[in-house]
Amino acid sequence: MATKKRSGRPASKRQLRVGEQLRHIISSILTEDNMHDPDVTSVSITVTEVQPSQDMRNATVYVLPLGGENEKAVIDGLNRSSGFIQAELGKQLTMKFTPRLVFKKDNSFEYGDHIDALIRRNQTDVDDLDGDDTDNSE
Repeated sequence: MATKKRSGRPASKRQLRVGEQLRHIISSILTEDNMHDPDVTSVSITVTEVQPSQDMRNATVYVLPLGGENEKAVIDGLNRSSGFIQAELGKQLTMKFTPRLVFKKDNSFEYGDHIDALIRRNQTDVDDLDGDDTDNSE
């Protein structure tokens, strides 16, 4: 079953397969440390997801810098270096087109933490209500 893309439309099997291939290649490019942008050099970056467009000409790359430090500067640096990364990507791909890359911060972990905090808060509220009912039964 195809998972939904962040845009709301379900991704095709081909998009999922290509996205995973792009994620692996981009991750290896970033670990080689050949980047010349000072905001990206010597920074550990996790590529969490790559979403290619339906025509495979563009791809959104969701990333997180290790520790979350200087997120904006790192993502800006990656976007400045996207041409270099795209060229390196083209050397390893067998696709007709090398997708144009746009880097964005992955907010899914923060969103997950937010949902988890809401669930815990609601559970605490329910536990408090249950505790009040037992006190009134005497």
